[in-house]
Formats: sequence, structure tokens, C-alpha cells
Amino acid sequence: MALNIVLIEPEIPNNTGNIGRLALATGSRLHLVKPFGFEIDDKRLKRAGLDYWQHLEVIYYDNVDTFFKINHNKNMAFLSSHGTKHHWAIDFEDDMFLVFGKESVGLSKEITEKHADQLFKIPMYSDNIRSLNLANAVSIIVYEGLRQLNH
Repeated sequence: MALNIVLIEPEIPNNTGNIGRLALATGSRLHLVKPFGFEIDDKRLKRAGLDYWQHLEVIYYDNVDTFFKINHNKNMAFLSSHGTKHHWAIDFEDDMFLVFGKESVGLSKEITEKHADQLFKIPMYSDNIRSLNLANAVSIIVYEGLRQLNH
């Protein structure tokens, strides 16, 4: 059983490193879509991922179009603060792709409009916050998926 964590154009190396650790801990694959806001050998990425990075299954894509061309037939859920359905409504399946946008702006309007029926959000119960930290959001979704798949 594996889930696929997809980060489209991640900007913060510490988040990506922490998500890499999460991927390894949960048996998930990490898909990184360029351009990145950092160099892949950034010491902050390595520090956050510690010495686990070499054990992690990471798949790199040159751009978002290449990612969708290669994975067009995969079951995907897209996570965005603009989603209209809560993440509890995701029907998780083995090998599912969980797609997250970059830290500053999330998923592009083009992606959210094209995949509106697969667009989910994590509920937030305060009007004083616009989004969660990316690494925290990925953790919430991945562990909810594992809970459902192992239930």
C-alpha cells in the first residue's frame, strides 16, 4: 500500500525535507514538480530530511505539463484552501496521488478549475488564517488516507 505525495513547484526547502521524511515514514512516494524555489542539494532540505533522503523514493518532473502527461490516468485528489469539499470526503485508494501546490499561492487557477470535482480542503475554524503550513497539511491528508485504507 502506498500513496503518492505530489508537490507542485515547492518553494521552501524545510517543508520539502519534512514532507520527504513523512513520505518515508508512511511508505509513500514523493513527486516533485519543477521549478523549485531552492536547489535540490540545499542544506536546509537535507537538514529537514536528515539522513533519510537517500532512502526515499523521489520522482522529479521538469514541469507541471510533464507531470500530468505521465500520470494522466492516475486517481488524484487536489488539495486547496479553495476546495468546496472537506478532505474527509476523499475516497482514498492505494496508489492515489495527493496533489499540493506551492506555499505562496497553492495550486494554479488552471489546475483547480480543471479538477474542480477532485478539489478538497482541510477545514479551518478561524477567519484569522488563510492556510496551513504545507508540511502540516500533507501530514493531515496522508495520515487520513492511511487511516481509511487500514480501517
